[in-house]
Amino acid sequence: MLFEVLYLILSALLVALSFLNEKSAKFILLLYTIFTAAAILYSRYRINVQRYDETNLNKKRIVSLMNAINSYVVIWSEDGNMFLMNNKLKEALKPEVLEWQSQDILPVLFPQGFVNYGKSGMMLSGVKEFPLDSRYGILYVSWSSSVLIFGNDDTDRMIISIGFDITENKVIRQQLNKTNNLLAAKEKHYSLAMNLAEIGIIINEHCDEFFNISKELMDMLGIKSDLIKVDDFVELIHKDDRMMFLSYLKSARANTLRIDHSNSMDLRIRSFDGKYRWYAFRYRNSPNGQFGMPVIGGAIIDISKDKEKDYLIERMAYIDEVTGIYNRNKLVINGAEIYECCKILELSYWVIVFDIDNFHIINDTCGYAKGNQMLKEFSDILYKKKGKNGFAARVGGDNFALIVQDYGDPNAPIFIAQEIQEEIASIGREHDFKQNISCSAGYSRMPADGEDFITVFERAEFALSTGDKKRSLVMFDTRVHDSILNTAALERSLAEAIESGELTLYYQPKISVKTGKVMGVEALIRWIKPDGTVIAPKHFVPIAENSHLITKIGEYVMDEACRQNKAWQNMGFPPIVMSINLTSEDFYQKDVKQFIQEKLMETGLAPEWLEIELTESLAMKDIDFAVSQMQELRDIGLKLAMDDFGTGYSSLSYIQKMPITLLKLDKSFITLIEDDNVAREIVSAIIKIAKSKRINTIAEGVETPGQLEILKELGCDFIQGFLFEKPMCAEELTDYLRRSMLQK
Repeated sequence: MLFEVLYLILSALLVALSFLNEKSAKFILLLYTIFTAAAILYSRYRINVQRYDETNLNKKRIVSLMNAINSYVVIWSEDGNMFLMNNKLKEALKPEVLEWQSQDILPVLFPQGFVNYGKSGMMLSGVKEFPLDSRYGILYVSWSSSVLIFGNDDTDRMIISIGFDITENKVIRQQLNKTNNLLAAKEKHYSLAMNLAEIGIIINEHCDEFFNISKELMDMLGIKSDLIKVDDFVELIHKDDRMMFLSYLKSARANTLRIDHSNSMDLRIRSFDGKYRWYAFRYRNSPNGQFGMPVIGGAIIDISKDKEKDYLIERMAYIDEVTGIYNRNKLVINGAEIYECCKILELSYWVIVFDIDNFHIINDTCGYAKGNQMLKEFSDILYKKKGKNGFAARVGGDNFALIVQDYGDPNAPIFIAQEIQEEIASIGREHDFKQNISCSAGYSRMPADGEDFITVFERAEFALSTGDKKRSLVMFDTRVHDSILNTAALERSLAEAIESGELTLYYQPKISVKTGKVMGVEALIRWIKPDGTVIAPKHFVPIAENSHLITKIGEYVMDEACRQNKAWQNMGFPPIVMSINLTSEDFYQKDVKQFIQEKLMETGLAPEWLEIELTESLAMKDIDFAVSQMQELRDIGLKLAMDDFGTGYSSLSYIQKMPITLLKLDKSFITLIEDDNVAREIVSAIIKIAKSKRINTIAEGVETPGQLEILKELGCDFIQGFLFEKPMCAEELTDYLRRSMLQK
């Protein structure tokens, strides 16, 4: 700017001088011309210098920008004289190449382009891919080129090429192409193998509502599309096999199947000809589905011919010969499958077990042919009642099982059983059987009533066994079941206790009202476990009475009581009477007299020191036989006591028949005697009648002094109860007897 101002001022001065001095005007004009030419030359020089500086600055910026790009970058002119490379490209080229002229380096970068075109035409026509012989070996580079314009026209231009290393992708593509070729060949082989082997494939990889199916399966089932809805495919499966396949679907979708574990199921599927054929569906749980979803599906193989071959074998193994329906073996297999489906699909089924009442009479009176006919017709009734997804089988003899789906009605098994009872009764009338035909049933719910099918089935059988009459319908009851199991377990434990010596006798003193001295003791059985737990007689004696164990307990009590009483006599204690309770089973055996005599002889105890206690209900069971047995015992010198007298029977008139020596007043009267005048009058009447017959009386359960005073007033002879002593073991009673002697 300053140069231009000075030039204008100087020009103005020269023009002014030329006008003022005409003589020197030519000289001044010459000077002006020379000055103007110098100014022009100087201005042109300044522009070139400025342009040179700008070019150097732009080159540095371009080089810096090129080095910042993480790819191969080269800027070049078409004649090859101008050539720039970034550091990344220099690092890739061989050292000797970097020493070459630029026009020699370009063919190394773009060999085909320069061989074929010799100019930039090919490079500017799109992305080009060339091999590069680098210091690392052959690299594959993808080049993209553009034109850079440096002037105001197209004459001053350069070309920038950016290259990307695609060597790894190139290798992968080559391997992928090779693999695709191999897969294509294998797919042809696989398709041929599938056709020859008649194997169909069904796949669902997205847990959606469609199955992809192979061409082989399309041909096998007559399906026109390679896509079929899951629900439509399920409809092709036989209704009796459908639940098993649905159970598989639910488990597969929930991904609960074992990983990489092969499974199979046999299904009847409607085929291309509209008929059901047998197919084996083989599958395994694969974790390789998209987005973590399981792959559902497998191979489907036609096994109809194999099924035909196996039919006779299966018939022998699983078909009942008499009825033609399935037998127990098949019931166990199918029942287990239905049980598993119940857990997976959250379904419920009823298991009903039937028994034809008194069926043996039909065989005995009408013959086995008629009996078999009845079994066949009964099985036909069951088969009609099994419904959809149900199952019927003959378990054995006249026992049958029916499995039906539970649709939420708790009375459904009762309705089904009643309908069957009506139909079997009508069959009996049609065939003119000599008796009314009926059946009983027990039922349970699956899976609620057991951890597996066998347990559920056995509990239905248990329910059937608890029915106490013909045409009974009994549902499995856990409380009843557990009670019986507990009883059975207690019976086993009791048997072991008898053998291991866990039973022992306790003794409760009987006190004379007049003297206050011990006149006798009552032997009471106790069960004491090794850990010290005491089980009361009321819990195990009834169980023993319903089994053979009561006899063993009776033998133990008789032997131990007689032995202990004799032992006390040998110790020098005054003789006392040992009272023993006799059970109904022991009393009503014909040799009870001989049994007691043998025990007395073995222990050396005299008969007068042994007293047998009988309950009133026991004696009244068969009064004539009871009196006869009592008399035989009295004849050998034993004392007889009537226990719990006055409860349940009007038996005062029988006292004169029974040769008893002692009446035991029941505790229920003694408890009320202080406050209840009626109870007192009853006790008074019994004591008076007993005294008139010269029979002693004893009150049990005496716990208060008031009760004792009233009993004294009424004339009761003996007292037994906690007011004096509770039952005690032999050692404690020995000490008690010793203290009693010292108090004399």
